[in-house]
Amino acid sequence: MRNPTEVLKSLTEKSKNESYRYKRLYRNLYNPEFYWLAYKNIYANDGSMTAGADGTTIDGMSNERIERIIQSLRDRSYRPKPAKRVYIAKKNSNKKRPLGIQSGDDKLVQEVVKLILESIYEPVFSNKSHGFRPRRSCQTALMQIQKTFTGANWFVEGDIHACFDSFDHHVIIDIMRRRIDDEAFIQLIWKFLKAGYMEQWDFEKTYSGVPQGSGVSPILCNIYLNELDMFMERYAESFNTAAQRKRLSPAYKTSVNRAYEYRREGKRIWEQLSPEERKIRSKRLKELEQIEKSMTPTVPLDSDYKRIQYTRYADDFIIGVIGSKQDAIRVKQDVKQFLQDTMKLEMSDAKTKITHTGDKARFLGYDITVSRSQNTKKLSNGKVQRVQTGVVKLLIPREKWVGKLLEYNAMKIKINENGKERFVALHRGKLVNKTDIEILTTYNAEGRGLYNYYSIANDAFKIGRFGNLMKYSMYKTFACKYKTNVHEIKKRYCIGDLFTVAYDTKAGRKTTTFYRDGYKRKKTATKFDNVSELPQYTRYVKPNTLKQRVECHTCELCGKDCRNLEIHQVKKLKDLKGNSEWEIIMRKRRRKTLVVCPECHKQIHSD
Repeated sequence: MRNPTEVLKSLTEKSKNESYRYKRLYRNLYNPEFYWLAYKNIYANDGSMTAGADGTTIDGMSNERIERIIQSLRDRSYRPKPAKRVYIAKKNSNKKRPLGIQSGDDKLVQEVVKLILESIYEPVFSNKSHGFRPRRSCQTALMQIQKTFTGANWFVEGDIHACFDSFDHHVIIDIMRRRIDDEAFIQLIWKFLKAGYMEQWDFEKTYSGVPQGSGVSPILCNIYLNELDMFMERYAESFNTAAQRKRLSPAYKTSVNRAYEYRREGKRIWEQLSPEERKIRSKRLKELEQIEKSMTPTVPLDSDYKRIQYTRYADDFIIGVIGSKQDAIRVKQDVKQFLQDTMKLEMSDAKTKITHTGDKARFLGYDITVSRSQNTKKLSNGKVQRVQTGVVKLLIPREKWVGKLLEYNAMKIKINENGKERFVALHRGKLVNKTDIEILTTYNAEGRGLYNYYSIANDAFKIGRFGNLMKYSMYKTFACKYKTNVHEIKKRYCIGDLFTVAYDTKAGRKTTTFYRDGYKRKKTATKFDNVSELPQYTRYVKPNTLKQRVECHTCELCGKDCRNLEIHQVKKLKDLKGNSEWEIIMRKRRRKTLVVCPECHKQIHSD
């Protein structure tokens, strides 16, 4: 059997030829190496050990299990199990989001299908798409907005009503048939789409949408919404005008010429002027230059210069329009019509807003605005230039960091006699019974998490206030734990200005401190290491140690030689608190997996 990484690379190379159609994809599902690669990708995921409707997880991974799956795919008897539907709460809403939990075998098969589809479609996806893609994130989407939406007059904030639940199955299959000429593979996608779900032990059919929570739903989402990306590229070509820049306003040109002529005349007669006349002339020149700097250089609404920019993250998208409000309304209507007619999706009129860029548009948790500042800056070449006009600003909404503090119960808001808010840090009762290092680690993780996400904001320093309240909440949590006061806790734990906690490890005693790296703005999004020509494959370079352990044919529990070993897996290592031999071994090795013979595996589950 071919190495799956080589197969995926070959598929990627062929995808660059737009006329190429893939005819023998289904046979890759007969390759056992693909399933070991899929298992390596998903075994550490939080949901990998959550049971589906049939009660199975990916626990018990083995060559025998893979052969059984492959045989069912060969004789076409494979049928995905209905997903177990659960509901998770939406942030800042009383509504809940439906989530489908797949069976163990379906998770493996879907991961293999996802690898194949990513190799085919990832190289041809639009650069404007950032959701569910390798080496892209919310931050890369926001940085793209900051670089490309310069000078925009209007934002169109796109919102598709129940997007993931509304995907038309026939549309997505028709899109895939343009590149894939393999009916067996297409039929497998149909099976995933039509698998249905179990809710309260009742089976429900699926007539539209992609199964949220499944392994294939992210790539199917991008394949579907890539049609919108392509439409926006074509739309921009027809919308954008030929002019390369806006016209200078007549009033600004008059102001510039007046200052220029006055300056040139002054140089010619300077030597003939008295000291008093020179002062008067210098003062007048400064007034003319100030008038010039206070004016907007270009025509605010230049009908000869129009542009649109577009960025999408999953089902959220935003459009920047350089033009009039009527232009923005027309763009909104045209996009709505395309989604409705071609993609069978409904754009929410209530949530799809047209916002002037002088105000703030909300996208991916950031407030986005376009600066109108006329401030100037002296450049390194000595020239004075406006540096803020038309620049996109990424700002942190106040309710985001305040909401996090309230969510953690790390503070309360008091209103004083003047009606002003005062933030008061609180101890966190849920952390009091944890160890010192666990308390400190929790605060550090929460603080770093919020800062890392908002670190590219122009006002990233505001997270410093969040960090300061978290620090005093931590002081009070320690004070509550040891039944003392904050002053005593600082005296006991602070070394200089750093709050320090010592803890024991196998390598000896170590110390760690409260977050101390500051809250300075980062000018670039989080960088990804090991960037290569095919970045999505760099994570497969390391050997698959899970498969190697199985191929040793030695049970890691009883030591018996066995040819059909299985992998026992647990959800969380910290949950192993018993004294069984297998638990002791897993805690000692600090691994969530243990390769055992079928007899030992059966005994483990009977304990």
